[in-house]
Amino acid sequence: MQSTAHFMTIPPDDQHVDHLIDLFNQLFQESEKTILVRGSNEPVYLPADADHAHARIVFAHGYFASALHEIAHWCVAGQARRRQIDFGYWYAPDGRTPEQQQVFEDLEIKPQAIEWILSRAAGFRFRVSCDNLLSGPFDLERFKHNICVEVHRRLHVGLPERTQRLVQALVSFYQPGLVLSPSAFSISDL
Repeated sequence: MQSTAHFMTIPPDDQHVDHLIDLFNQLFQESEKTILVRGSNEPVYLPADADHAHARIVFAHGYFASALHEIAHWCVAGQARRRQIDFGYWYAPDGRTPEQQQVFEDLEIKPQAIEWILSRAAGFRFRVSCDNLLSGPFDLERFKHNICVEVHRRLHVGLPERTQRLVQALVSFYQPGLVLSPSAFSISDL
């Protein structure tokens, strides 16, 4: 039986963000030695080091969407990447060349697909991010299509264990009874 997701009609407030932090940290603080941290500036992933026993997923400005996006990157990153600052990924700020934008989009398909799944599990509307407002042109419809295809692929083959644990916790907390299936994800929702 499939339930229809109900999206939050108002932006998540501090209480929603606090719930997400608590859920994530309860699941992964001990098992993965990773915590979710509300940041006041740009997001960053910081691996454990001599001064910090836990890796930290620091999300921007306390925003719920930023937290989900940074968590999605963590869900996609393998063990070797989780030992590197920002998972060792390249990043160019807004104003990228078309070639740089293509590299960005190719790297963002998987995390944005996971972010969409996490968002749906939490009842939060997902927004595709090309993260390049000053430059163009870029093919937003192609990018959306690729994200949707990746969501369907991941739901057909099964989510990785860490991602699945988080999805189950989000559904249990925010939308008990929700069943996530590929048919719940349509490009028209993007």
